Amino acid sequence: MENDSNTSSLALLLIILGLTIISAYFASTETAMMKLNPYRLKHLVRQKHRGARKSNKLLRRPDRLLGVILIGNNLVNNFAATVATLLGARLLGETGVVLAPILLTLHFLIFAEVAPKTVAAHRPETIAFPSSFILEPLLRILQPAVFIVNAISNLLVAPLIKRSQEGDDELSIEELRTVVDSGANISRQRQDMLLGVLDLEKVSVDDIMVPRNEIAGINLDEGHETIAADILNAQHTRLPVFKGQLNQVIGILHLRRSSRFLSPSGEFHIAELMQETVEPYFIPEGTPLSTQLVNFQKHKERIALIVDEYGDVIGLLTLDDILEEIVGKFTSDYASEMEEIRLQEDGSYYMQGSSLLREVNRALEWELPADGPRTINGLILERLEFIPESNVCFRIGPYAFETLQMSENVVKNVRIEKLDEKRFAFDTDIHHDLEDSKDIDD
Repeated sequence: MENDSNTSSLALLLIILGLTIISAYFASTETAMMKLNPYRLKHLVRQKHRGARKSNKLLRRPDRLLGVILIGNNLVNNFAATVATLLGARLLGETGVVLAPILLTLHFLIFAEVAPKTVAAHRPETIAFPSSFILEPLLRILQPAVFIVNAISNLLVAPLIKRSQEGDDELSIEELRTVVDSGANISRQRQDMLLGVLDLEKVSVDDIMVPRNEIAGINLDEGHETIAADILNAQHTRLPVFKGQLNQVIGILHLRRSSRFLSPSGEFHIAELMQETVEPYFIPEGTPLSTQLVNFQKHKERIALIVDEYGDVIGLLTLDDILEEIVGKFTSDYASEMEEIRLQEDGSYYMQGSSLLREVNRALEWELPADGPRTINGLILERLEFIPESNVCFRIGPYAFETLQMSENVVKNVRIEKLDEKRFAFDTDIHHDLEDSKDIDD
């Protein structure tokens, strides 16, 4: 009799262990299915991955999927509770009946819930894809029970939730940035390129254009020798042709066509030059780069002149400028290659006033305010609210500025140093003390 009792207790114990494994399966499957990356899942579906296709089919109706998993899991858990009570009563009598639920709860919590769900959260595809082959026929078997449970539950929660709208699973630009930036399997270079594409919407043509005063072109009012020298010494393949001033643009000349009218001795006729020019392409200021990239393709253009609301030319933009905004400068050390930025021995940077704030921030990983003026000179004049006649020192946040050279009402050269946190806090305290003392004296 004692042997029969021991055999029976062992059988009950084995049943509990088996039910633990089944419960762990349902728990891990639930977590794995909900943890699947939807975008990777779509990719695998396109690749005709069998497990991915079955998992995707099940996830189309998450209420049915959760229904079959929870029905199965609850049946197992309730049955295990009954078996554990019988086992406890056999081994310890009434005390065992009391202890059985406590011990079973602790046992299932560790081995059938936390541990399997943790594994599933880290390897969802490994568990979800094979499980889909089991869940699909199990769903057919339990279809009536699943239907009843889902009908009742949907009826209860219907007033509390809204039906999902189309496009709810679409990612915004900022969410896409986060996805790209966190891509562990994507190289840093490719991440930067993808982020550059996403940033095209936030950057306008004004931010990367060549300003009017830096545009190299051909002035027809100048002598033949000057025009010939401008063509031969040009650093760009396309030059605007104008008469007198840039607002009087006649056309755009591609320098490869210059051989058709320019002799080796430098002689040419203006009429022949004009025949080789093409009609200029104008775009309004403030146009987003994403829009302009499409417009370049639509109009089959590679260069555009940017005009303001009065029709005056304020800058020039090329297709190469937009491509550089996407892929970056073709150099490994952008900061060291920028002629406008030179590191000094004291840790400060010597740069030109015409340096673009966006390029400075990108090169040095600074956070100079770039939502207003586009250049260092513009930022300085905006903050000072006057044109300095001599060198001045001031600070914008943690950045210390010192103007070095002024010419023609613009800052030509400036020295900028980023203060460390301790020094910045110390200088800020001194600044406030001086202002307070000034107020007292007044």
